[in-house]
Amino acid sequence: MGYVSAVPVPQPRATSAEAAATAANTARRSLVAALVLGAAGAGVVLLSSGRTWAEGNAAVVGGALPVTADGGEVTGLPTALAVVSLAALVAVFAVRGVGRILVSALLVLSGAAAGTMSYLAGTADDALSDKAIRTTGDSAVVLSGLSHTAWPYVSVAGAVLLLLAGVLALRHGSSWPAMSGRYERDGSPRSARTPATTDPDRPEDLWKALDRGEDPTDT
Repeated sequence: MGYVSAVPVPQPRATSAEAAATAANTARRSLVAALVLGAAGAGVVLLSSGRTWAEGNAAVVGGALPVTADGGEVTGLPTALAVVSLAALVAVFAVRGVGRILVSALLVLSGAAAGTMSYLAGTADDALSDKAIRTTGDSAVVLSGLSHTAWPYVSVAGAVLLLLAGVLALRHGSSWPAMSGRYERDGSPRSARTPATTDPDRPEDLWKALDRGEDPTDT
């Protein structure tokens, strides 16, 4: 009894249209993800900066005075970097080529720096001591019961989202569209529109020219 060898059946290759559609879907998903991550990250950082990061009690005559410091009082850098990140995320769509790479890198660096500063400031007591001095007017005031909240680490999480948005922009930004209307989707310049001719003896042509913003008397 003979054996029949199995002949591998060639698999159909994806057409260029299918490859283009896949690339377009990938670009679209990465674009949406970057926008969502960037907006959410900046929002979380800005929200966290207004919440209490450190708290304690300042010793005063007759008892203790509660003192708190929010994120903006501890360090204003995460807030500033979140604003820079938002600006960079918008600027990604206004530039092309090397400019887009540089702006995407700025977004990555801003997210990383915002996270680092939030983490380092999460255990700092200098801002709380300065506020206690301003509140009591005593440069030798003693603080007790010092504690830190979880908001600095929430800010770190928001900064990580900004960082991820920057990574997506670096990885897929070259396939994203730009805001400029001077080019078609294929990147070629749009052809100049041929001005319509106007017959001064025909009133309907005069009205059409005025609707187009043209001067019908300019010949």
